[in-house]
Amino acid sequence: MKRTLIFASTVVVALTATAYAVANGIEGAKSVKAVAGTFDATTASKVETRTCTTSDGKTLVTTNGRYTGTASGDPDLTGAVTLDARSTINSTDNIGVVSGTLRIDVASGSDTRANFDAVYSGGQIAGLTNGHSHDPHLRLLANISAAFTAASGFTGGKIGGGTSGGAAVELGPGKCERTSTVKQTSRASGTVSAVSSTSITVAGLTCSVPASLQSSVAALTVGARAEIQCSLVDNANTLVKVEAKKH
Repeated sequence: MKRTLIFASTVVVALTATAYAVANGIEGAKSVKAVAGTFDATTASKVETRTCTTSDGKTLVTTNGRYTGTASGDPDLTGAVTLDARSTINSTDNIGVVSGTLRIDVASGSDTRANFDAVYSGGQIAGLTNGHSHDPHLRLLANISAAFTAASGFTGGKIGGGTSGGAAVELGPGKCERTSTVKQTSRASGTVSAVSSTSITVAGLTCSVPASLQSSVAALTVGARAEIQCSLVDNANTLVKVEAKKH
């Protein structure tokens, strides 16, 4: 399936990381209170990764995963934390985006829940999260930053409290093809002209013998008839199937 995402270095959005978060609605707010928390979510599960190449030769890696750990700080930001994240990263230039949902199981009341969108640059994310705290009437709007890898999750995460600034990306149209590996195979059927524990030659085709097929090849002798199938592995023809034939 074709993808339609490309990245460019043009700065179109500046994500400014400040040291506070806002609780309650912005318009008609009855209170504005600074809150802050930290988190690590390094237990990864349900991780699915796809790779493709853009029309300009960049490698895009898209990953969906769930990452769990612990958060601490203000009461609404303390507890077990779960982030369901989707990352799309241009691994050639080490830039991309990470977005998803964040849930903190607080000690009392409902969970703190929020959506987040962040720019990824050089292993770090910085962006904004928007949702509500344990009281659904209290809005949470905060800067968020962390170190991130799709395999290991989030470390050194901050919600408010001096979050780190990030880069900016531009998303636009373009072609992106999934990478694929083309296997080169060859077959031969005829007389075995040479055979050993490491190679076999049938009808002029010579292939190296992997350990998994050495016992099958050992049953063959020069002059016997056989059919072999080989694949090109690291620029060497390697036996993948062998079958003895009757004269």
